[in-house]
Amino acid sequence: MTDRVPWQADAYLDLARRACFVCELLAGNPEYPHHVAYRDADAVVFASRFPVVFGHFLVAPVEHREHVVSDFTVDEYSAIQRVVHRAGSALSALLSIERLYVLSLGSQQANRHVHWHLAPLPPGVPYDQQQTALFDPARGYLDIPEDDLADLARRLGELLTG
Repeated sequence: MTDRVPWQADAYLDLARRACFVCELLAGNPEYPHHVAYRDADAVVFASRFPVVFGHFLVAPVEHREHVVSDFTVDEYSAIQRVVHRAGSALSALLSIERLYVLSLGSQQANRHVHWHLAPLPPGVPYDQQQTALFDPARGYLDIPEDDLADLARRLGELLTG
């Protein structure tokens, strides 16, 4: 059983507003560590630093984009959605899930770099804890050992590149 860590809203907001976390991750800034599963010229897939479920990954364009639709041509959007689909399919192959949630979250006030969350809902989660309740800050986030995150990112990456 993985413990939950209480959500620290002020600390998170400071981190989210300090710099673009995706750009900092891509630049290798150690203050923004994430386990990268896959990267190509257009997209990066990496483990959430604040996972709501085991297997919570994000997909983001490598180039800084802020608007989920209008910052992309149809072809660019289709290309990144193919990565979302491949990563979601790979997560579904690796984990036992009831449903895969795919959301684009972020704001012009923090986390401006557009990204999609892939959150694999495990079987047996009571209905009142599913959907948007899964992301309720009052629940905190999972304290998953770094070795487990690194291993899952590695296995996901193998499926995405294989």
